[in-house]
Amino acid sequence: MVSEHAPSSTAQVLVASNRGPITYTLGEDGTLDAKRGGGGLVSGLSAVDDKLWVCAALGDGDREAVRRGVGEPGVRMLDIDAEVHADAYNGIANSVLWFVHHLLYQTPVEPVFDAEFRRQWASYETYNRAFARALAEEAGPGAAVLVQDYHLALVPGMLRELRPDLRIGHFSHTPWAPVDYFRLLPDDIGEQLLRGILGADRAAFLTRRWADAFISCCTEILGGTGRTRIGVHGLGADADFLRRRSQEADVDERMAALREQVGEGRKTIVRVDRTELSKNIVRGLHAYRTLLETHPEWRERVVHVAFAYPSRQDLAVYRDYTAAVQTLATEINGAYGTESWTPVLLHVNDDFARSLAAYRLADVALVNPIRDGMNLVAKEVPVVSDHGCALVLSREAGAYEELGEDAIVVNPYDVVGTAQALHEALSMSAEERTGRTKRLAEAATALPPQQWFLDQLEALRQE
Repeated sequence: MVSEHAPSSTAQVLVASNRGPITYTLGEDGTLDAKRGGGGLVSGLSAVDDKLWVCAALGDGDREAVRRGVGEPGVRMLDIDAEVHADAYNGIANSVLWFVHHLLYQTPVEPVFDAEFRRQWASYETYNRAFARALAEEAGPGAAVLVQDYHLALVPGMLRELRPDLRIGHFSHTPWAPVDYFRLLPDDIGEQLLRGILGADRAAFLTRRWADAFISCCTEILGGTGRTRIGVHGLGADADFLRRRSQEADVDERMAALREQVGEGRKTIVRVDRTELSKNIVRGLHAYRTLLETHPEWRERVVHVAFAYPSRQDLAVYRDYTAAVQTLATEINGAYGTESWTPVLLHVNDDFARSLAAYRLADVALVNPIRDGMNLVAKEVPVVSDHGCALVLSREAGAYEELGEDAIVVNPYDVVGTAQALHEALSMSAEERTGRTKRLAEAATALPPQQWFLDQLEALRQE
Protein backbone atom coordinates (compact mmCIF):
# COMPACT_ATOMS: atom_id res chain seq x y z
CA MET A 1 0.00 0.00 0.00
CA VAL A 2 1.30 3.46 -0.89
CA SER A 3 1.76 5.64 2.19
CA GLU A 4 0.89 9.29 2.64
CA HIS A 5 4.18 10.13 0.91
CA ALA A 6 2.77 10.75 -2.55
CA PRO A 7 5.16 12.33 -5.06
CA SER A 8 5.41 16.12 -4.99
CA SER A 9 7.68 16.35 -8.03
CA THR A 10 8.23 14.54 -11.31
CA ALA A 11 11.90 13.58 -10.88
CA GLN A 12 12.50 10.32 -12.72
CA VAL A 13 16.12 9.73 -11.65
CA LEU A 14 17.16 10.34 -8.05
CA VAL A 15 20.48 9.84 -6.30
CA ALA A 16 20.81 9.77 -2.52
CA SER A 17 24.15 10.18 -0.76
CA ASN A 18 25.51 11.61 2.46
CA ARG A 19 27.60 14.21 0.58
CA GLY A 20 26.06 16.06 -2.31
CA PRO A 21 27.45 17.77 -5.42
CA ILE A 22 27.70 21.19 -3.79
CA THR A 23 29.01 22.61 -0.52
CA TYR A 24 28.23 26.01 0.98
CA THR A 25 30.64 28.05 3.08
CA LEU A 26 29.29 30.78 5.35
CA GLY A 27 31.41 33.93 5.31
CA GLU A 28 31.94 36.26 8.26
CA ASP A 29 29.72 38.82 6.54
CA GLY A 30 26.92 36.27 6.18
CA THR A 31 27.43 35.55 2.49
CA LEU A 32 27.20 32.00 1.19
CA ASP A 33 29.84 30.70 -1.19
CA ALA A 34 28.98 27.59 -3.23
CA LYS A 35 31.63 25.09 -4.33
CA ARG A 36 30.77 22.29 -6.73
CA GLY A 37 32.28 18.83 -6.42
CA GLY A 38 33.20 16.26 -9.04
CA GLY A 39 33.25 12.51 -9.39
CA GLY A 40 31.36 9.75 -11.12
CA LEU A 41 27.92 10.62 -9.83
CA VAL A 42 28.20 14.27 -10.84
CA SER A 43 29.41 13.25 -14.29
CA GLY A 44 26.78 10.54 -14.69
CA LEU A 45 23.86 12.71 -13.69
CA SER A 46 24.91 15.37 -16.19
CA ALA A 47 23.67 13.05 -18.95
CA VAL A 48 20.23 12.55 -17.38
CA ASP A 49 17.11 14.75 -17.50
CA ASP A 50 14.42 14.94 -14.79
CA LYS A 51 16.96 14.29 -12.05
CA LEU A 52 17.30 15.11 -8.37
CA TRP A 53 20.16 14.63 -5.90
CA VAL A 54 19.14 14.23 -2.26
CA CYS A 55 21.97 14.79 0.23
CA ALA A 56 22.65 15.92 3.79
CA ALA A 57 23.57 19.41 4.91
CA LEU A 58 27.04 18.74 6.32
CA GLY A 59 28.11 22.01 7.87
CA ASP A 60 26.95 25.41 9.04
CA GLY A 61 27.08 26.81 5.51
CA ASP A 62 24.94 23.99 4.12
CA ARG A 63 22.40 24.32 6.92
CA GLU A 64 22.19 28.07 6.48
CA ALA A 65 21.63 27.60 2.75
CA VAL A 66 18.71 25.27 3.48
CA ARG A 67 17.21 27.70 5.99
CA ARG A 68 17.48 30.59 3.52
CA GLY A 69 15.99 28.54 0.73
CA VAL A 70 19.19 28.85 -1.30
CA GLY A 71 19.90 25.90 -3.51
CA GLU A 72 20.98 24.52 -6.84
CA PRO A 73 18.40 23.22 -9.30
CA GLY A 74 18.25 19.45 -9.07
CA VAL A 75 19.59 19.27 -5.50
CA ARG A 76 17.62 18.82 -2.28
CA MET A 77 19.73 19.22 0.83
CA LEU A 78 18.33 17.83 4.09
CA ASP A 79 18.84 19.85 7.27
CA ILE A 80 19.07 16.87 9.62
CA ASP A 81 19.74 17.71 13.27
CA ALA A 82 23.51 18.15 13.67
CA GLU A 83 23.74 15.78 16.65
CA VAL A 84 21.73 13.11 14.85
CA HIS A 85 24.03 13.45 11.84
CA ALA A 86 27.15 13.24 14.02
CA ASP A 87 25.88 10.04 15.67
CA ALA A 88 24.92 8.49 12.36
CA TYR A 89 27.98 9.58 10.38
CA ASN A 90 30.83 9.43 12.90
CA GLY A 91 29.32 7.14 15.52
CA ILE A 92 27.92 4.42 13.25
CA ALA A 93 28.92 4.81 9.59
CA ASN A 94 32.60 5.69 10.09
CA SER A 95 33.29 4.09 13.47
CA VAL A 96 31.35 0.84 13.07
CA LEU A 97 30.30 0.01 9.50
CA TRP A 98 33.55 1.23 7.94
CA PHE A 99 35.53 -0.75 10.52
CA VAL A 100 33.53 -3.92 9.89
CA HIS A 101 33.82 -3.82 6.10
CA HIS A 102 37.55 -2.96 6.19
CA LEU A 103 38.35 -5.50 8.95
CA LEU A 104 39.91 -2.81 11.15
CA TYR A 105 38.90 -3.84 14.66
CA GLN A 106 41.45 -4.97 17.25
CA THR A 107 39.11 -7.72 18.34
CA PRO A 108 40.62 -8.48 21.78
CA VAL A 109 39.41 -5.06 22.92
CA GLU A 110 36.89 -3.85 20.34
CA PRO A 111 34.12 -3.52 19.31
CA VAL A 112 31.97 -3.07 22.41
CA PHE A 113 28.31 -2.73 21.48
CA ASP A 114 26.90 -1.09 24.58
CA ALA A 115 24.05 1.28 25.39
CA GLU A 116 25.87 4.19 23.73
CA PHE A 117 26.09 2.21 20.52
CA ARG A 118 22.34 1.56 20.67
CA ARG A 119 21.69 5.26 21.19
CA GLN A 120 23.80 6.12 18.16
CA TRP A 121 22.14 3.37 16.13
CA ALA A 122 18.77 5.01 16.79
CA SER A 123 20.24 8.19 15.24
CA TYR A 124 21.43 6.17 12.23
CA GLU A 125 17.85 4.94 11.78
CA THR A 126 16.51 8.50 12.09
CA TYR A 127 19.06 9.75 9.56
CA ASN A 128 18.17 7.02 7.06
CA ARG A 129 14.44 7.61 7.59
CA ALA A 130 14.85 11.30 6.73
CA PHE A 131 16.35 10.32 3.38
CA ALA A 132 13.66 7.73 2.70
CA ARG A 133 10.89 10.24 3.36
CA ALA A 134 12.50 12.92 1.18
CA LEU A 135 12.96 10.46 -1.68
CA ALA A 136 9.37 9.28 -1.33
CA GLU A 137 8.18 12.87 -1.58
CA GLU A 138 10.35 13.83 -4.54
CA ALA A 139 10.26 10.78 -6.80
CA GLY A 140 7.87 10.77 -9.72
CA PRO A 141 5.74 7.67 -10.36
CA GLY A 142 7.92 4.66 -11.14
CA ALA A 143 11.13 6.67 -10.82
CA ALA A 144 14.60 5.13 -10.50
CA VAL A 145 16.36 5.83 -7.18
CA LEU A 146 20.06 5.04 -6.73
CA VAL A 147 21.06 5.02 -3.05
CA GLN A 148 24.76 5.32 -2.30
CA ASP A 149 26.90 3.51 0.23
CA TYR A 150 27.06 2.38 3.84
CA HIS A 151 25.78 5.66 5.24
CA LEU A 152 22.34 4.87 3.80
CA ALA A 153 22.09 1.09 4.08
CA LEU A 154 18.60 1.20 5.62
CA VAL A 155 17.09 3.57 3.05
CA PRO A 156 16.08 1.00 0.39
CA GLY A 157 13.92 -0.99 2.82
CA MET A 158 12.38 2.14 4.34
CA LEU A 159 11.70 3.63 0.91
CA ARG A 160 10.17 0.40 -0.36
CA GLU A 161 7.53 0.61 2.36
CA LEU A 162 6.72 4.22 1.47
CA ARG A 163 6.83 3.93 -2.33
CA PRO A 164 6.53 0.35 -3.66
CA ASP A 165 6.21 1.72 -7.21
CA LEU A 166 9.82 2.87 -7.37
CA ARG A 167 12.81 1.11 -8.91
CA ILE A 168 15.39 1.19 -6.12
CA GLY A 169 19.10 0.47 -6.38
CA HIS A 170 21.81 0.48 -3.72
CA PHE A 171 25.53 0.77 -4.50
CA SER A 172 28.29 -0.11 -2.01
CA HIS A 173 31.51 1.82 -2.59
CA THR A 174 33.32 -0.12 0.16
CA PRO A 175 34.29 -3.76 0.43
CA TRP A 176 31.76 -6.08 2.05
CA ALA A 177 32.83 -8.00 5.12
CA PRO A 178 33.12 -11.80 5.03
CA VAL A 179 30.31 -13.41 6.95
CA ASP A 180 32.35 -14.39 10.03
CA TYR A 181 33.54 -10.80 10.45
CA PHE A 182 30.13 -9.34 9.65
CA ARG A 183 28.81 -11.38 12.56
CA LEU A 184 30.76 -9.15 14.94
CA LEU A 185 27.71 -6.89 14.70
CA PRO A 186 24.84 -7.63 17.08
CA ASP A 187 22.56 -10.17 15.39
CA ASP A 188 19.58 -7.86 15.11
CA ILE A 189 21.70 -5.02 13.70
CA GLY A 190 23.32 -7.26 11.09
CA GLU A 191 19.93 -8.53 9.98
CA GLN A 192 18.56 -4.99 9.83
CA LEU A 193 21.43 -3.86 7.60
CA LEU A 194 21.00 -6.77 5.21
CA ARG A 195 17.24 -6.37 5.02
CA GLY A 196 17.68 -2.64 4.48
CA ILE A 197 19.79 -3.18 1.37
CA LEU A 198 17.54 -6.03 0.23
CA GLY A 199 14.71 -3.52 0.06
CA ALA A 200 16.33 -2.56 -3.26
CA ASP A 201 15.50 -4.17 -6.56
CA ARG A 202 19.22 -4.29 -7.22
CA ALA A 203 22.27 -4.16 -4.96
CA ALA A 204 25.55 -3.44 -6.72
CA PHE A 205 29.24 -3.58 -5.78
CA LEU A 206 32.62 -2.58 -7.17
CA THR A 207 33.93 -6.14 -7.57
CA ARG A 208 32.63 -9.69 -7.74
CA ARG A 209 34.48 -10.45 -4.49
CA TRP A 210 32.49 -7.89 -2.51
CA ALA A 211 29.23 -8.97 -4.16
CA ASP A 212 29.89 -12.62 -3.26
CA ALA A 213 30.63 -11.64 0.36
CA PHE A 214 27.28 -9.85 0.57
CA ILE A 215 25.48 -12.85 -0.92
CA SER A 216 27.20 -15.14 1.62
CA CYS A 217 26.04 -12.92 4.50
CA CYS A 218 22.47 -12.89 3.19
CA THR A 219 22.47 -16.64 2.59
CA GLU A 220 23.86 -17.62 6.00
CA ILE A 221 21.99 -15.04 8.08
CA LEU A 222 18.72 -14.60 6.18
CA GLY A 223 18.55 -17.66 3.93
CA GLY A 224 19.10 -15.77 0.67
CA THR A 225 18.78 -12.46 -1.16
CA GLY A 226 15.08 -12.81 -1.98
CA ARG A 227 13.94 -10.77 -4.99
CA THR A 228 16.99 -8.48 -4.97
CA ARG A 229 19.34 -8.84 -7.94
CA ILE A 230 23.10 -8.43 -7.42
CA GLY A 231 25.32 -6.48 -9.82
CA VAL A 232 28.99 -5.55 -10.25
CA HIS A 233 30.25 -2.26 -11.72
CA GLY A 234 33.98 -1.55 -11.41
CA LEU A 235 34.36 2.21 -11.40
CA GLY A 236 37.15 3.34 -13.72
CA ALA A 237 39.28 6.45 -14.00
CA ASP A 238 38.10 9.46 -15.98
CA ALA A 239 40.89 9.46 -18.56
CA ASP A 240 39.84 12.56 -20.51
CA PHE A 241 39.59 14.72 -17.40
CA LEU A 242 42.82 13.43 -15.85
CA ARG A 243 44.91 13.83 -18.97
CA ARG A 244 43.60 17.34 -19.60
CA ARG A 245 43.90 18.50 -16.00
CA SER A 246 47.37 17.00 -15.50
CA GLN A 247 48.79 19.16 -18.30
CA GLU A 248 47.67 22.50 -16.88
CA ALA A 249 50.09 25.17 -15.73
CA ASP A 250 49.65 24.72 -11.97
CA VAL A 251 50.54 21.02 -12.31
CA ASP A 252 53.68 21.91 -14.29
CA GLU A 253 54.67 24.36 -11.54
CA ARG A 254 54.29 21.68 -8.86
CA MET A 255 56.24 19.18 -10.94
CA ALA A 256 59.15 21.60 -11.11
CA ALA A 257 59.03 22.07 -7.33
CA LEU A 258 58.87 18.30 -6.71
CA ARG A 259 61.78 17.63 -9.06
CA GLU A 260 63.87 20.15 -7.16
CA GLN A 261 62.97 18.51 -3.84
CA VAL A 262 63.67 15.01 -5.14
CA GLY A 263 67.00 15.90 -6.72
CA GLU A 264 68.53 15.27 -10.12
CA GLY A 265 68.63 11.66 -11.36
CA ARG A 266 66.74 10.07 -8.48
CA LYS A 267 63.82 7.68 -8.82
CA THR A 268 60.52 8.24 -7.02
CA ILE A 269 58.14 5.98 -5.14
CA VAL A 270 54.82 7.84 -4.97
CA ARG A 271 51.78 7.30 -2.79
CA VAL A 272 48.73 9.56 -2.59
CA ASP A 273 46.22 8.72 0.14
CA ARG A 274 44.03 10.09 2.85
CA THR A 275 45.39 9.20 6.31
CA GLU A 276 42.66 6.59 6.56
CA LEU A 277 43.37 3.52 8.68
CA SER A 278 42.66 1.12 5.83
CA LYS A 279 45.21 2.79 3.50
CA ASN A 280 48.11 1.16 5.37
CA ILE A 281 50.45 4.13 5.14
CA VAL A 282 52.45 3.17 8.23
CA ARG A 283 53.32 -0.29 6.91
CA GLY A 284 54.19 1.31 3.58
CA LEU A 285 56.73 3.51 5.33
CA HIS A 286 58.09 0.50 7.22
CA ALA A 287 58.49 -1.29 3.88
CA TYR A 288 60.39 1.67 2.45
CA ARG A 289 62.69 1.71 5.49
CA THR A 290 63.24 -2.04 5.03
CA LEU A 291 64.12 -1.40 1.37
CA LEU A 292 66.80 1.11 2.40
CA GLU A 293 68.14 -1.33 4.99
CA THR A 294 68.19 -4.49 2.85
CA HIS A 295 69.08 -2.83 -0.46
CA PRO A 296 71.49 -0.07 0.52
CA GLU A 297 72.26 0.53 -3.16
CA TRP A 298 69.04 2.57 -3.28
CA ARG A 299 70.17 5.03 -0.62
CA GLU A 300 70.45 8.51 -2.10
CA ARG A 301 69.04 7.13 -5.39
CA VAL A 302 65.33 7.06 -4.53
CA VAL A 303 62.86 9.33 -2.73
CA HIS A 304 59.51 8.28 -1.30
CA VAL A 305 57.05 11.04 -2.19
CA ALA A 306 54.22 10.44 0.28
CA PHE A 307 51.08 12.54 0.22
CA ALA A 308 49.00 11.68 3.29
CA TYR A 309 46.07 14.04 3.44
CA PRO A 310 44.35 14.20 6.86
CA SER A 311 41.00 12.44 7.06
CA ARG A 312 38.29 12.28 9.72
CA GLN A 313 40.35 14.27 12.18
CA ASP A 314 37.33 14.66 14.45
CA LEU A 315 37.92 11.02 15.46
CA ALA A 316 40.79 10.46 17.91
CA VAL A 317 41.96 7.22 16.29
CA TYR A 318 42.49 9.06 12.99
CA ARG A 319 44.38 11.91 14.64
CA ASP A 320 46.64 9.34 16.29
CA TYR A 321 47.20 7.58 12.97
CA THR A 322 48.09 10.82 11.21
CA ALA A 323 50.59 11.57 13.98
CA ALA A 324 52.09 8.07 13.62
CA VAL A 325 52.64 8.63 9.88
CA GLN A 326 54.42 11.92 10.52
CA THR A 327 56.55 10.45 13.32
CA LEU A 328 57.70 7.49 11.24
CA ALA A 329 58.58 9.68 8.24
CA THR A 330 60.68 11.87 10.53
CA GLU A 331 62.43 8.80 11.98
CA ILE A 332 63.33 7.48 8.51
CA ASN A 333 64.72 10.84 7.46
CA GLY A 334 66.69 11.06 10.68
CA ALA A 335 68.14 7.57 10.32
CA TYR A 336 69.03 7.62 6.61
CA GLY A 337 68.93 11.19 5.35
CA THR A 338 72.02 13.11 4.31
CA GLU A 339 72.76 16.75 3.67
CA SER A 340 71.77 16.35 0.02
CA TRP A 341 69.06 13.63 0.28
CA THR A 342 65.75 13.52 2.12
CA PRO A 343 64.46 9.92 1.88
CA VAL A 344 60.78 10.76 2.57
CA LEU A 345 59.01 13.86 1.25
CA LEU A 346 55.80 13.89 3.28
CA HIS A 347 53.03 16.36 2.46
CA VAL A 348 49.87 16.52 4.55
CA ASN A 349 48.08 19.49 2.94
CA ASP A 350 45.62 18.41 0.26
CA ASP A 351 46.62 19.74 -3.16
CA PHE A 352 45.10 18.04 -6.22
CA ALA A 353 47.45 19.71 -8.68
CA ARG A 354 50.43 18.48 -6.66
CA SER A 355 48.96 14.96 -6.58
CA LEU A 356 48.70 14.98 -10.38
CA ALA A 357 52.28 16.23 -10.61
CA ALA A 358 53.40 13.30 -8.48
CA TYR A 359 51.43 10.90 -10.68
CA ARG A 360 53.28 12.20 -13.74
CA LEU A 361 56.65 12.02 -12.00
CA ALA A 362 56.28 8.56 -10.40
CA ASP A 363 58.64 5.71 -11.29
CA VAL A 364 56.78 3.48 -8.81
CA ALA A 365 53.29 3.87 -7.37
CA LEU A 366 52.72 2.25 -3.98
CA VAL A 367 49.08 1.29 -3.31
CA ASN A 368 49.04 -1.15 -0.39
CA PRO A 369 45.69 -0.87 1.44
CA ILE A 370 44.66 -3.34 4.09
CA ARG A 371 41.34 -3.45 2.26
CA ASP A 372 39.77 -1.11 -0.27
CA GLY A 373 36.53 -1.12 -2.25
CA MET A 374 38.40 -0.13 -5.41
CA ASN A 375 41.20 2.47 -4.99
CA LEU A 376 41.17 4.94 -7.87
CA VAL A 377 44.75 6.10 -7.25
CA ALA A 378 45.92 2.73 -8.58
CA LYS A 379 43.94 3.44 -11.75
CA GLU A 380 44.78 7.13 -12.09
CA VAL A 381 48.58 6.98 -11.93
CA PRO A 382 49.06 4.83 -15.06
CA VAL A 383 46.70 7.11 -17.00
CA VAL A 384 48.76 10.30 -16.49
CA SER A 385 52.28 8.89 -16.00
CA ASP A 386 54.77 10.71 -18.24
CA HIS A 387 57.34 7.94 -18.66
CA GLY A 388 55.64 4.78 -17.40
CA CYS A 389 55.16 3.70 -13.83
CA ALA A 390 55.45 0.34 -12.07
CA LEU A 391 52.48 -0.34 -9.78
CA VAL A 392 52.97 -2.10 -6.44
CA LEU A 393 49.44 -3.12 -5.53
CA SER A 394 47.83 -4.80 -2.54
CA ARG A 395 45.85 -7.92 -3.36
CA GLU A 396 43.21 -6.58 -0.93
CA ALA A 397 42.35 -3.57 -3.12
CA GLY A 398 39.31 -3.97 -5.34
CA ALA A 399 41.47 -2.69 -8.21
CA TYR A 400 43.49 -5.93 -7.97
CA GLU A 401 40.78 -7.79 -9.90
CA GLU A 402 41.36 -5.58 -12.95
CA LEU A 403 45.01 -4.54 -12.57
CA GLY A 404 46.65 -7.49 -10.83
CA GLU A 405 48.06 -9.07 -13.99
CA ASP A 406 50.29 -6.07 -14.75
CA ALA A 407 50.99 -4.90 -11.19
CA ILE A 408 53.50 -6.25 -8.69
CA VAL A 409 51.10 -7.71 -6.16
CA VAL A 410 51.76 -7.70 -2.41
CA ASN A 411 50.27 -8.95 0.83
CA PRO A 412 49.64 -5.63 2.61
CA TYR A 413 50.70 -7.02 5.99
CA ASP A 414 54.04 -8.33 4.71
CA VAL A 415 56.54 -5.49 5.13
CA VAL A 416 59.51 -7.56 3.93
CA GLY A 417 57.57 -8.73 0.87
CA THR A 418 56.49 -5.18 0.08
CA ALA A 419 60.08 -3.95 0.38
CA GLN A 420 61.16 -6.63 -2.10
CA ALA A 421 58.32 -5.62 -4.43
CA LEU A 422 59.55 -2.01 -4.29
CA HIS A 423 63.05 -3.21 -5.21
CA GLU A 424 61.63 -5.19 -8.13
CA ALA A 425 59.61 -2.18 -9.29
CA LEU A 426 62.58 0.18 -9.09
CA SER A 427 64.73 -2.31 -11.00
CA MET A 428 62.20 -2.85 -13.81
CA SER A 429 63.44 -2.03 -17.30
CA ALA A 430 62.00 1.01 -19.04
CA GLU A 431 60.59 -1.19 -21.81
CA GLU A 432 58.74 -3.48 -19.42
CA ARG A 433 57.48 -0.54 -17.37
CA THR A 434 56.13 1.19 -20.46
CA GLY A 435 54.30 -1.93 -21.60
CA ARG A 436 52.77 -2.56 -18.23
CA THR A 437 51.71 1.06 -17.88
CA LYS A 438 49.87 0.97 -21.21
CA ARG A 439 47.96 -2.17 -20.25
CA LEU A 440 47.20 -0.82 -16.78
CA ALA A 441 45.81 2.41 -18.25
CA GLU A 442 43.59 0.48 -20.66
CA ALA A 443 42.16 -1.65 -17.85
CA ALA A 444 41.82 1.37 -15.55
CA THR A 445 39.65 3.30 -18.00
CA ALA A 446 37.42 0.47 -19.20
CA LEU A 447 34.38 1.84 -17.34
CA PRO A 448 34.71 5.63 -16.95
CA PRO A 449 32.54 7.38 -14.35
CA GLN A 450 29.71 8.51 -16.61
CA GLN A 451 29.30 5.09 -18.20
CA TRP A 452 29.63 3.44 -14.77
CA PHE A 453 26.60 5.42 -13.56
CA LEU A 454 24.55 5.00 -16.73
CA ASP A 455 25.16 1.23 -16.75
CA GLN A 456 23.70 1.00 -13.25
CA LEU A 457 20.70 3.10 -14.22
CA GLU A 458 20.01 0.99 -17.30
CA ALA A 459 20.35 -2.27 -15.35
CA LEU A 460 17.95 -0.98 -12.68
CA ARG A 461 15.36 0.05 -15.25
CA GLN A 462 15.53 -3.42 -16.80
CA GLU A 463 14.96 -5.29 -13.51
